[in-house]
Amino acid sequence: MTDHPRRVTRALLSVSDKTGLIDFAEALAAHDVELISTGGTAKAIAAAGLEVKDVSELTGFPEMMDGRVKTLHPKVHGGLLAIRDNKDHADAMTAHGIAPIDLLVVNLYPFEATVDKGAGFEDCIENIDIGGPAMIRAAAKNHDDVAVVVEAQDYQAVLDELAANSGATTLKLRRRLAAKAYARTAAYDAAISNWFNRQLEIDAPDFRAFGGRLIQSLRYGENPHQTAAFYATPDKRPGVSTARQLQGKELSYNNINDTDAAYECIGEFDAKRTAACVIVKHANPCGVAEGSDLVGAYRKALACDSTSAFGGIIAMNRALDADTAREITKIFTEVIIAPDASEEAIAIIGARKNLRLLLAGSLPDPRAPGLTAKTVAGGLLVQSRDNAVVDDMTFKVVTKRAPTDAEMRDLKFAFRVAKHVKSNTIIYAKDLATVGIGAGQMSRVDSARIAARKAQDAAAELKLAEPLTKGSVVASDAFFPFADGMLACIEAGATAVVQPGGSMRDDEVIKAADEHGIAMVFTGTRHFRH
Repeated sequence: MTDHPRRVTRALLSVSDKTGLIDFAEALAAHDVELISTGGTAKAIAAAGLEVKDVSELTGFPEMMDGRVKTLHPKVHGGLLAIRDNKDHADAMTAHGIAPIDLLVVNLYPFEATVDKGAGFEDCIENIDIGGPAMIRAAAKNHDDVAVVVEAQDYQAVLDELAANSGATTLKLRRRLAAKAYARTAAYDAAISNWFNRQLEIDAPDFRAFGGRLIQSLRYGENPHQTAAFYATPDKRPGVSTARQLQGKELSYNNINDTDAAYECIGEFDAKRTAACVIVKHANPCGVAEGSDLVGAYRKALACDSTSAFGGIIAMNRALDADTAREITKIFTEVIIAPDASEEAIAIIGARKNLRLLLAGSLPDPRAPGLTAKTVAGGLLVQSRDNAVVDDMTFKVVTKRAPTDAEMRDLKFAFRVAKHVKSNTIIYAKDLATVGIGAGQMSRVDSARIAARKAQDAAAELKLAEPLTKGSVVASDAFFPFADGMLACIEAGATAVVQPGGSMRDDEVIKAADEHGIAMVFTGTRHFRH
């Protein structure tokens, strides 16, 4: 690929976001670039004392239909699409009085921001840009001759090239800008189509598109030989993508994934009702607890599995305070995420330079609708977010013995946590804290046994006479297909069980529970998480 320089003699600027516009226009004018513009952009450039030609002077037609029609004209698109070295194109330009446009600067109507602020249907429709994407695509297609800029952060790259190449751009830059331009219009169209699908309540449209804006390029993916990057979608859900990082080194792929898992789980705990802490390792909670304050909740969560908590991610549902910050810094932790933090807590965390502190501003709403997606070979699996919440469920007692009030409280807590643990999931809980977690096993009975064994290890570390699973309750994210999984939980000391129900052998499982004097409730809601 040669440099293939193209001198910029004429530029068309039409931007809704005018950040850096005047400085950029002044620099272009200093390179003797003729400026053409539209509407408010033209007014802003003229107000700065720069000479600018309104696009209506170029086309011979005024803006019309409330600005819907202004750049959809052969003198605009011909100037963008004409191949400069093609004689037929050059002759057509001469015959029809079309002048070349060598640089296009367009950022689109703020559709995503309009939706984000909760605007009405018609307002959102009016913020769908038509002329902008058409010009961007035209300029990007003809990148051999035309440079296209879709956001202000690329202004300087263009100016650097003009300065280095006597007012010309290189093919390398134009191709990079073209690739970005198509990605921008694709993300824009994806935001519009997904908004339409939500408005029309279409769950499975014939075409599904997703788009995102780069947040950061990552050092590597799950493993060092994999490349990775982090993108923000139009969904402004509080969490790792919207959080402000106060300190610490750059987040890794695994940090981001685990922090998201931790913050989605902590969102289940209403901060007005209780303080809560979630500790996550490898995308699974390894300790979750409620408490009267954060430091108490943290200590209870840590006690569940302090071995796994080493190097983990900690999420809080209230502003991080100094006492909790001091307690957390006693062991190695990768990331802390909370809605906010006190200045004293920030200073305490600041003494650990590698410990990342993220402030998300608020908690994610566990009831909010949304989409999740994962890739499979040659395809995408898209589903609605699991927004079923314990507080909205009916717990149906199916055994002779009903749970006590204390058991029911812990059953609801355990099922709240089970939603966020990889399947097959077994959660032992006692006094609003996890005391054993079995995650991601191929057999539910294995999850029950692993969780019980972890509780034994925790008891040994804490020098307890017996594991905390004695007298605990247990939650299963899906039904027990046989009684053996539940019997393993009873053997570990569980006195009450919550599960979705729905197995062909529910009667067998209920009978086994009754034979052991166990209370069991069905929720009718499954929480698989693969």
